[in-house]
Amino acid sequence: MLRRLQFGAALVLVAVVTGGVWIAGQAAPQGQSPQTSPPDVITPQTPIFKAQVEYVEVDAIVQDAQGRPVANLTKDDFQVFEDGRLQTIASFTHVDIPVERPDRPLFQPDPIEPDTASNERPFNGRLYVAILDDLHTNALRSQNVKNAAKQFIQRNLGANDLMAIIYTGGRSQWNQEFTGNRRLLLDAVDKFMGQKLPSATLNKSGEYYRQRDVLGSDATLNNRNIADPDEQERVFKARNMLATMKRVADWFGGVHGRRKTMLLFSEGIDYDFTDMIRGFDQPVSWASSILDDIREAVSAATRSNVAIYAVDPRGLTTLGDDTIGVTALADQDNPGAGIGMRSLQNELMMAQNTLRTLADETGGFAAVNTNQFANAFQRIVEENSSYYVLAYYPPSNKRDGKMHKIEVKTTRPGLTVRARKGYQAPRGKAPEPPKSTGKASAELVEALSSPIPVAGVGMRIFAAPFKGSAPNASVLLGVELLGRNLALAQDGKVELSYMAVDASGKTRAGSTDSLTTNLRPDTRTRVQQTGFRMLNRMDLPPGKYHLRVASRDAVGAISGSVTYDFDVPDFTKAPISMSGILMTSMSGSAMVTAKNDDTLKGVLPAPPIAARHFPQNDEIALFAEIYDNQKGPAHRVDITTTIQSDDGRVLFKAEDERNSSELQGAKGGYGYSLRIPLNDVVPGDYVLNVQAKSRLGNEAGVGRQIRITVTPPVAAGR
Repeated sequence: MLRRLQFGAALVLVAVVTGGVWIAGQAAPQGQSPQTSPPDVITPQTPIFKAQVEYVEVDAIVQDAQGRPVANLTKDDFQVFEDGRLQTIASFTHVDIPVERPDRPLFQPDPIEPDTASNERPFNGRLYVAILDDLHTNALRSQNVKNAAKQFIQRNLGANDLMAIIYTGGRSQWNQEFTGNRRLLLDAVDKFMGQKLPSATLNKSGEYYRQRDVLGSDATLNNRNIADPDEQERVFKARNMLATMKRVADWFGGVHGRRKTMLLFSEGIDYDFTDMIRGFDQPVSWASSILDDIREAVSAATRSNVAIYAVDPRGLTTLGDDTIGVTALADQDNPGAGIGMRSLQNELMMAQNTLRTLADETGGFAAVNTNQFANAFQRIVEENSSYYVLAYYPPSNKRDGKMHKIEVKTTRPGLTVRARKGYQAPRGKAPEPPKSTGKASAELVEALSSPIPVAGVGMRIFAAPFKGSAPNASVLLGVELLGRNLALAQDGKVELSYMAVDASGKTRAGSTDSLTTNLRPDTRTRVQQTGFRMLNRMDLPPGKYHLRVASRDAVGAISGSVTYDFDVPDFTKAPISMSGILMTSMSGSAMVTAKNDDTLKGVLPAPPIAARHFPQNDEIALFAEIYDNQKGPAHRVDITTTIQSDDGRVLFKAEDERNSSELQGAKGGYGYSLRIPLNDVVPGDYVLNVQAKSRLGNEAGVGRQIRITVTPPVAAGR
């Protein structure tokens, strides 16, 4: 996840669209117009600066005497100093992000995971990366980290927020890309297992007694320097943890105009890097190397304007866990050994100080020696919800690696300003901008690599898995580009790229489509009103996937991107399972289809769509496959489709049954199609349920739920 995303070596599909050769869906019913998109909302903006000039961006949290955020300041109320010199503020934005609660029907406790994704509404949430420092968490306190991280996700993560999960121990398959899906985040946290080394003090104490048994005398060990047998591994783990934080901070550097937060769940570095003499026999002092790595991590965070919030899972600690099973410490028998409770206390203080340093230097704070994580988490949310983003041109653009002090003040009396304390200028040659891959432009590569969705070209996507050629599933990917954002010039070009990344970070499928827009006038008008869609197939083995889709209009010079997380089941193992659900509608069929999927002919009246808003005078159609792997006697499978209101009332119900004698060859499944008129469904939010259950009676059945919205009917002539 932390490396620059690359395209998979997939087949490049080039569809040159000329007048009259678009694969068009059915026209919308008379009197109906295409589905309108939800209105845009105010979001943090990216400061606009001259090309090739590096600028400094700093966010400032302003509070009154009671600790409440102050939201009515203007650019003239701020002063920004670099190295004591007043700077001219070139860009100023006040960010005020609401905390949105997950949308869920009242009849069930959990939200329904969306089966589509869109960038129609620009991203307006908070951005978190949770660093789970398994390298510096005692295995006995693994549950503490799980509880704390889950508490933040369940109680403090807004529906409009994005979070990623990163492990410091190098277990990339346990990481989770940016998502708002709480189930996936909780699953990633659940895998946590601490692997912190035993205390250096306890190690040395054990080594003391081992040497005493060999030498047979306490006196010979008095004042002797007892080595920690795990010292080299301790250094390795400390440097790995700091390197991970630096990579995350560097990766965050591509996001501008908003506060970026790193939540560090860690017990802190357990190596005494203050002792610069120990390790003198090494080519480079280990303590010096760790200090350099701390500086590099802080420098990367300040360059990228990332605030680090550290959470010590030990809570209010008394060192009790660390001394469980210890019968004696060396200085109890030989005070001159200097390995006792004071040494343990120094270890704790040093580790917690590393957490405080990382947080304080980057504008965050450290929650140490406290069990009140709820208060700390609420404060983190507040500080990431209301703040000011100030940007200025630095006095010098030299890439000399020097530290520069930043001080942000307000001219209004009685207010407190918190901001990062400085930044380190980059060193060496400036990094090269993204390059064309030969299949996609540099701008498209950049959009595909963006940590957050890009809202330039409006897009909607869906990914529906079906049984394929074992061991793979066949996943139908649908992408809709909204016409209002496209220039649609003659001889213009629209690029579209996608890539599916598995849990270990490996690209499993990817493609780039390039279309020219030589359109007839009537086709151009339709595309301007509704946009166009493309359908592709991906062969993927069972597992979890992170899908990235990006598009670019070359003439309009704008790009867009969407991310989506989805699961591919193993359709061969479960006794009964269900594919993804494809949906279309009479109004949705008005969108031009630039690339269709031949396998869907005859099962849907029009190409599948990603929209989930339908006017009341519309009709929707759906298709799914139910796979029956049950062995034994002939049996029947009941399929039930309902539409439920938010309070659980059933407004529509359709029942069907299939006989096992109908199973379709090697696929071993039943194709299921249904049309649902919406005339009797009043406008509102609903849940579409499709359930299948065998009459053998030994299985609970299988089902899928989709959140849909019915809007007022579209008047004739509109």
